Amino acid sequence: MDPRLKTALWVQALVRQCDRAARTAVVLRKGDPDSGGVVLVLRAREGPVPLVEAFDGQGRPAWLRALGEGPADEAALDAYVARALRRDPDLWVVEIEAPDGTLPFEARIV
Repeated sequence: MDPRLKTALWVQALVRQCDRAARTAVVLRKGDPDSGGVVLVLRAREGPVPLVEAFDGQGRPAWLRALGEGPADEAALDAYVARALRRDPDLWVVEIEAPDGTLPFEARIV
C-alpha cells in the first residue's frame, strides 16, 4: 500500500484494479478512511491466505503471510482477523478472488 494515499482511496483503487483483472474484491470491513491498516484475504484454490502490510529490511513495502506459508483454514482465518481487529479497530479487511494465489497488482509477498 502506498503510504502517501489515504486508506479508503487505496482500497477503492484496489477494488477497481481487481474488477479490471476480472477478479472479485469485497470490502468485508471498513476501517479508518485516512490511515487504517489493511488485511488482504486472498481466496486461492487451496484456501484463504491472509496478508498484512509489512516492510522488508530496506524499507520497501511488501505483504506478509499472516498465518505461515500455506493457506489457512476458515477457523484460523476468522480467529486471526478477530485478534487483529482487537489490536487495531481501524483495520480494513478486503477479500480478493485469487485462484492462482497472486495479487492483482505488483507486490512482493514474503
